[in-house]
Amino acid sequence: MNFDYFMSMLIPMLEGAKATVLLFVLAIVLSIPLGFMLTLAVRSSMKPISFLAQTYIYIMRGTPLLLQLLFFVFGLPLLPVIGEFLVLDRFVAATLAFILNYAAYFAEIFRGGLLSIDKGQYEASQVLGLSKWQTTTRVILPQMFRVTLPPIANESVSLVKDTALLYAVAVPELLHYAQTVVNRDFTIIPFFIAAGIYLLIAFALTIVFKYLERKLQYD
Repeated sequence: MNFDYFMSMLIPMLEGAKATVLLFVLAIVLSIPLGFMLTLAVRSSMKPISFLAQTYIYIMRGTPLLLQLLFFVFGLPLLPVIGEFLVLDRFVAATLAFILNYAAYFAEIFRGGLLSIDKGQYEASQVLGLSKWQTTTRVILPQMFRVTLPPIANESVSLVKDTALLYAVAVPELLHYAQTVVNRDFTIIPFFIAAGIYLLIAFALTIVFKYLERKLQYD
């Protein structure tokens, strides 16, 4: 295999990797705050809001992401009455599915982080005269993020791998281009190249989260 042939495989796969990275960035940036809002909704004193949030999390975590992708990409336009208004670009629909799915997982991570904080922290904050807002922002949230950062890192790496599911809904991404070359040239080398790209992305994420863990540990 000469260099020119290798580059002819690599360049389109890097184009596909752009879609992979874009999906990851959009999903992680939007699903984390949405997940935290869901956590607050679950802990709400208003029972209907708490019930709806818990039901949402149960449905999104209890059904396969692939099924959700198929629904958002192909199912939304088939809904009675409103379907014609829900015809989305496939990448946009898939991104929406990823955001809503991972928000449910992050919500559970944040809920576990809040539960891990001793109730004495709240009582001590009251003794010190801190307001509820000050207690939340200065005492509770920093500890919660310190506890939840490792599982967030794990979910982020899983998100990178799950982007390969775009292949199932015909959205051109890294795996799509790899499979195209495999079918065209009858070689498995593109699969190894794709694996290498996924590993590089996961490695970069691991370094970033390790840095954040160290920073939070010494702050």
